[in-house]
Amino acid sequence: MRGPITLSGWIHAAGALLLAMPIAAAALPAWADDGPPSFAPLVHKVLPGVVSIAVTEPLNTNEALDALPPALRGTPFEKQFREQLRRRPEKATDAGAGFIVDASGLIVTNNHVVGVAKDIEVTLADGTSLPARVIGADELTDLAVLKVSPPRALPVVAWGSSRNVEVGDWVLAAGNPFGLANSITAGIVSARGRDIETGPFDDFLQIDAPVNPGNSGGPIFNMKGEVVGINTAIVSPSGGSVGIAFAIPSDEARSIVAALVAHGHIDRGWLGVALEDLPDNGNDPGVAVTQIVQAGPAALSGVRSGDIILSVNGQPVYNTQGLIRAVAAIPPGHNARLTVFRGGKAIQINVTVGHRPPMRAD
Repeated sequence: MRGPITLSGWIHAAGALLLAMPIAAAALPAWADDGPPSFAPLVHKVLPGVVSIAVTEPLNTNEALDALPPALRGTPFEKQFREQLRRRPEKATDAGAGFIVDASGLIVTNNHVVGVAKDIEVTLADGTSLPARVIGADELTDLAVLKVSPPRALPVVAWGSSRNVEVGDWVLAAGNPFGLANSITAGIVSARGRDIETGPFDDFLQIDAPVNPGNSGGPIFNMKGEVVGINTAIVSPSGGSVGIAFAIPSDEARSIVAALVAHGHIDRGWLGVALEDLPDNGNDPGVAVTQIVQAGPAALSGVRSGDIILSVNGQPVYNTQGLIRAVAAIPPGHNARLTVFRGGKAIQINVTVGHRPPMRAD
């Protein structure tokens, strides 16, 4: 993968880019006169709605053997290790985090935390453990919704608007670092709109705080106790924190979560083209079509390789990501009106949008 990898892979890929949650530095700078003397009141408010997630997933025996240090190969230890793999169930346990959005037991987390899990266990803030099942997941945005059946109504956290988040705002992060559970840390928003090349829908908040493996899916709270982001990645050459974390903005996540609850999946539109940004395009709209998928929606509608797509349904598009997002927002089977520059003039082409295959980038 070109960008950050999942936190759940930290056991097998230390030193890579990992998904996680912001965590405070050992010592915060002195508060300004108008800053809060303590985060404790806010922590008491939000922590009951945060959960820890433990997943059991298939264990790839060959991968486990490949991880055996070369110095131990051919030794009695390798024989013992192989015997242990043979006798024990082919499962591995990993950890993540999430937060409760409905008192009936709906929980939001990252897709990579639960994507291949056989068994999922959710632990509430009071220590209660409940089995969970996935009711909806979306690879492209790395979001998933779990359902537990609690004996009573659960405490929930409120959504906030990531549009109102500004660079420099204080935020709290909650989650399950290294499986320790019930951890709250502090940091600031250091940037917006980050593209870390994990997919066409990258638009992350950057959180300037240490983060660690095991906090995938943990919420980012503003100072009102509202969820404004969901931890999804860190940059880490060593596998530990270097203070750069990325969170899915709540305004994107909230609509995806609602669709997953309603339908279990996300239907996105697709043109069936390969795209390329125009060099030195300045502020002018336009995205180049470099290849057409045979018998795809664009091919059937007359779009050609070499066309420059200027707009979708009258909305200008300035780069490949913007074009992909615009088409993805159109339900499959509906029409899209493309303004295309070809042969020195702009023409209109109507395309019946197709169903986006899993993990496509075009």
